[in-house]
Amino acid sequence: YKSHYTGVDVGRWTDFFYQWAFAATATTIPAGCVAERFNFNAYLGYTIFLSGFVYPVVVHWVWSRQGWLTFAANLSDPPVGRDPGNFLFKSGMIDFAGSAVVHMVGGLSGLMGCIMVGPRMGRFDSEGKPVDMPGHSAVLVVLGTVLLWFGWYGFNPGSTFIIDNETSATVAARAAVCTTLAGCAGGMTMLGIAFLRHKAWDMIYTCNGVLVGFVAITAGAHVLEPWAAIIDAFVAALVFEGVCILFLKLRIDDPLLAAPMHGFCGMWGIIFVGLMAKEEYVMEAYGRAPYYGAFYKGGGGRLLACQIVGILVIAAWVCTLMGIFFAIFKALGKLRIPKEEEARGIDASKHGGSVYNHYDEMAAGTKELRLGNKVAAGTGVPVGEGSSHGQSRNNSRGRNTVAPVVDETQVVEL
Repeated sequence: YKSHYTGVDVGRWTDFFYQWAFAATATTIPAGCVAERFNFNAYLGYTIFLSGFVYPVVVHWVWSRQGWLTFAANLSDPPVGRDPGNFLFKSGMIDFAGSAVVHMVGGLSGLMGCIMVGPRMGRFDSEGKPVDMPGHSAVLVVLGTVLLWFGWYGFNPGSTFIIDNETSATVAARAAVCTTLAGCAGGMTMLGIAFLRHKAWDMIYTCNGVLVGFVAITAGAHVLEPWAAIIDAFVAALVFEGVCILFLKLRIDDPLLAAPMHGFCGMWGIIFVGLMAKEEYVMEAYGRAPYYGAFYKGGGGRLLACQIVGILVIAAWVCTLMGIFFAIFKALGKLRIPKEEEARGIDASKHGGSVYNHYDEMAAGTKELRLGNKVAAGTGVPVGEGSSHGQSRNNSRGRNTVAPVVDETQVVEL
């Protein structure tokens, strides 16, 4: 550690802390993909393997001075002792804050977990059609989105590392502006998609769109024009929606839609840099601009080629290693919890009690609302209440679902 370049210098503790935060982010993304049915030991195993081996290799490739995919090490300071002609295609790959290094790695790891562990119980019916399983609190979704929005200013402008001159300040400020515009554009695009699909202004769609825009802009927030950031997020939202539809057709169950958001929108963000990185901004950020966005005259296609090579190699590395890792756990019977525990809920069966204290457990796999001394067996609907206590917002489709009126013959005493 003390002998290697760690971000802004050799052996800097602040660099270590900063890179730890990025590693933690990449490692937590797959947890959303495999939620509600993953064995806790498998969680611990993949966390160690991903953060300790899979992720650091990708970081070295893209962000290290010696990495074969790197564009440059930091602002106006090309890697010491390295001939510019030795970069990949004499260019290198640009990924400012981790659309590929962080988000693609996490998203594709989660995708492999989804495939290996299979869908949640009840997610698809006997004909293979998806069954809506909305989250329990739209308020918490919005809160989480706001917290992530704030945190992304550490991700993107913060990837400048230090602001000690006018150039670095300009790069950080541009990254902040493009990040903000991309989040807004992604949110508005998904809001429009929700209205076209369901005739409802769906807040959950909007929150997903904001995060989609952030993921896509993370690679190039420092080298894109503000108007290009809006286009980047707009297309990313379309990519996200299309991949989500594809996942349902393939019966891939990703409860938090983390793989489409981080994995595939991260890929798009990398490609977009190869198309729209502006020469002036690349020079400001790296002190060299041999090649830039293919959209601009004279940009050539070498940067775009490097971006595509980076996507292919990182995807192959992550999917192969994480696929093998999860396959080993599955072969040992340690990847998924038993059906009885899944029906009961991992919180109650594995972690000492229910997360939601307004539920009682009458039997394994059954949760009943504590709203009186009588409930319908296996339904949680109090007798005589009918639909008045059965409404829940269906965030995934923009409709309301209503619980059935219960037959008195199905009643049991609490």
